[in-house]
Amino acid sequence: MQAVPEQFDHPADRAEFRRPTHRAGVELYRAHIVRHSFEPHTHDAYGLGAIASGAERFRYRGSDHLAAAGSVVLMSPDELHTGRAETEAGWGYRMLYLDAELLQAVTGDAAWHFDTAVLNDAALAAQVSQRLGALWQSADDLAFDSGLLELLALLRPRVRPAARSVGVRSAHAQPRFSAVIDYLQAHLAEPLRLEQLAAVAGLSPFHFQRSFKAAHGATPHQMLMALRLLQAKQRLARGDRPADVAAAVGLADQAHLTRAFLQRYGVTPARYARQVGGR
Repeated sequence: MQAVPEQFDHPADRAEFRRPTHRAGVELYRAHIVRHSFEPHTHDAYGLGAIASGAERFRYRGSDHLAAAGSVVLMSPDELHTGRAETEAGWGYRMLYLDAELLQAVTGDAAWHFDTAVLNDAALAAQVSQRLGALWQSADDLAFDSGLLELLALLRPRVRPAARSVGVRSAHAQPRFSAVIDYLQAHLAEPLRLEQLAAVAGLSPFHFQRSFKAAHGATPHQMLMALRLLQAKQRLARGDRPADVAAAVGLADQAHLTRAFLQRYGVTPARYARQVGGR
């Protein structure tokens, strides 16, 4: 990844990379650049990102482009481009670099084509930035893969996908997914991976994830969390302590339980337990 250094000469410039250990073909990058000017370089991956602050000017496919805060940046693999700050304060941004093979595996599309390198859509940019931040923070392999699918689904309406290489069958053709849900129920407290669940379904990992979402309207991770929080609700109702409940359903700690429970049920675990007569 030429011309994208991990350290810069000027103290105002900073950047970080992260690669998930379980999923080859994906790299996350976040940076705030004030003085550094990126020389012409390429990435052998799709570049998908959002500008959070300031503005960047870059040359791409023979033209100059301006990407200001509230814009989405889309780049194809192996395209030469530059990059420099357009304002005195520089620019802050997040990027996802995704191998073409992984894009195809996750989406089922043979390739993506972009009509423009910059989408001036503040609402979309905010969503992309939020999802990239969640991927950066994710310590759960299944949650990461779910988040990757959701991010690409968010961007797909704004690209020109090549013909889909893998079809998604209807929900009525997915009886095997009942076995996946049974497997989730039996392993709620364990860290699960997409490959495990796909093996239960007898499908390749990302074909399974797409098909599961088409059948249930939720990713496997979203289903897992729903099942975890349902069991948490049942345990709280019978009087189990929140800290014990968190451990029993595979959540990191009581704080994680509180956040997840509040998001789904609108009350904290402690308040719910009091309301239904638990301890």
